[in-house]
Amino acid sequence: MADYCFGVDVGGTTVKCGLFRVDGSLLEKWEIPTRTADGGKDIIGDIGATLLAKMEERQLSREDFLGIGLGVPGPVDQKGIINGAVNLHWGKKDLPAELGGITGLSVWAGNDANVAALGEMWKGGGAGSRNLILATLGTGVGGGIIVEGQIVTGSRGAGGEIGHCRVNRQEKEVCNCGNQGCLEQYASATGIARLARRELAASTDGSVLREQPEDSITAKDVFDAFKAGDDLAARVVDKFALYLGNALATFATVVDPEVIVLGGGVSKAGAPLIQAVQKVFREDAFHSSKDVPIVLAQLGNDAGIYGAAKLAIDKGQS
Repeated sequence: MADYCFGVDVGGTTVKCGLFRVDGSLLEKWEIPTRTADGGKDIIGDIGATLLAKMEERQLSREDFLGIGLGVPGPVDQKGIINGAVNLHWGKKDLPAELGGITGLSVWAGNDANVAALGEMWKGGGAGSRNLILATLGTGVGGGIIVEGQIVTGSRGAGGEIGHCRVNRQEKEVCNCGNQGCLEQYASATGIARLARRELAASTDGSVLREQPEDSITAKDVFDAFKAGDDLAARVVDKFALYLGNALATFATVVDPEVIVLGGGVSKAGAPLIQAVQKVFREDAFHSSKDVPIVLAQLGNDAGIYGAAKLAIDKGQS
């Protein structure tokens, strides 16, 4: 009887690993460095080695495992093949074949944000739901969409890339993806800081944000000023909320979610952020979606390993 699985979340700096029982209980978690040198050639081997070492340490055999769930930063198709991961310096890779060949275990892979959405649906902010949108607001904007308990992968593994929907056709600056006016340019930590610099340049109004060099302003600074009643910061938050709330309302017309979950570093702003986005969402959403709750993610950095484990459990038991 297979009672265990591994959940693995591959990041640009560290690989997070979790040993789970198939009932969803996390027994142990640990990290190893992500060795991205030489085209990231050592990453899969390192993952395989640490998982095999954990099996030996716990005196568990391959027969004890359903398999391995793997979240990686890039588009992953339904066969587990990744078509390039910039942060890892990977080209095209057959992840189940490579990691499965090392460990002897079944491997199921998905995009890291999609997998994190699965984790939040299972054990986090969206627990109890089966239809969910996750937006992760960090250095960039990631996303994951779950419909009837299943990740929306799409034909090329790009399902759920909500950060790269175009929300402003007048934008002149180029997004990291090569397009202009992407949601990521306004709703990420770097995007909020950019909005603040633009607002400071366009106005002479007093603001606590003027008390520091413009190039050092962070999203946290903006929300701290907003919470303190700073009018200029409030205008920045209003613009951020307008872009994000409107985009989420658009996605909701397609997904019809039970809940929308906001995660990533920016979400640490908490209730004021949720209230600002929810206000715009309710104004813009289709009537049947206006009352969809927008909530904070709960799993933090563990969302990826939980979601990867859930992926392995769902696939391994199907």
